Amino acid sequence: MKRSDTTSHVGSGALALAVVGLAVVPQVWNASVVQQLTTLLILVMLAAMWNALSGYAGLVSVGQQSFIGFGAYTTIFLTQQGVAPYLAVALAPLAAAGLAICLAPLVLRLRGGQFAVGTWVVAEAIALMVMLDHGLGGGTGVSLRGLNVLPSHIRRAYTYWLALAFVVLLLGLLFLLLRSRSGAALQAIRDDEHAAASVGVRTAPLKLAIYVLAGFGCGAAGALTLANTLFIQPRSIFGVHWSAFMIFMVLVGGLGTFEGPIVGAVVFFAIQNWFSDGGPWYLIGLGAVAVAFALFLPRGLWSVVSQGRQIQLLPVGYHLSRRPTP
Repeated sequence: MKRSDTTSHVGSGALALAVVGLAVVPQVWNASVVQQLTTLLILVMLAAMWNALSGYAGLVSVGQQSFIGFGAYTTIFLTQQGVAPYLAVALAPLAAAGLAICLAPLVLRLRGGQFAVGTWVVAEAIALMVMLDHGLGGGTGVSLRGLNVLPSHIRRAYTYWLALAFVVLLLGLLFLLLRSRSGAALQAIRDDEHAAASVGVRTAPLKLAIYVLAGFGCGAAGALTLANTLFIQPRSIFGVHWSAFMIFMVLVGGLGTFEGPIVGAVVFFAIQNWFSDGGPWYLIGLGAVAVAFALFLPRGLWSVVSQGRQIQLLPVGYHLSRRPTP
């Protein structure tokens, strides 16, 4: 068994060119397109982080909105203390990672459905505490006034570049983690935690690491959502719909694959732009599509692309290889 490196250099080069191309978007396209692409980058972050938790570590969370909201409101809090807005956006993910470290002893001892429900309860509790804090706007919401002084096209360009930087950072960290021995150990935990522990895998530190990374990434997504929209409300930014969106993107793209969540984010972004005006039917349609993928294409769209071709933009797994006959 060896690491699947046959497309590594090609994939890395293609992604590097894609990053360079994305970096010049604010200089080529208008502010509306830049804002839309910022939303897409945020969706990629969220999908990648939920896939890291569930697809690679088996931690099915429906409470990642706790970190999304915490990242957004930490940005508000820091700006109220005099921190520059974009510096606050950059620091908020670290605060979300700190929250993950504090919550880990409570939630990581839970298993399966208990973990899923527990993370959701924690998110609701944090949302309630924010709603009771009138200094953060209470239940009516709050705006990021510090960015209003910038011209809209400059603000959107800076927010876009910061989102792109976070996407590259998060995908890079996830790639390095999965390429290491820890990546194989995480997947062993996903398949059977007790069996993994019995062969010497240190399950607790690895679960903590992936949980903190996901908290960091979702905190970044929340802070960037605030910078992109300039206004948040607790019921929205802490809403369970964020988890529904993440689950949808990962199921559609491909659970447990590196490329799948990116594909799923693009598909969800397109659906959101085309059909979001449909009201309840839009949400019903999303649910129906997710159920259809779970039943008929459980490995997601990326499996259709890569099946039989061993296509991987950034290979993070292993494949069986015959020894050459002497």
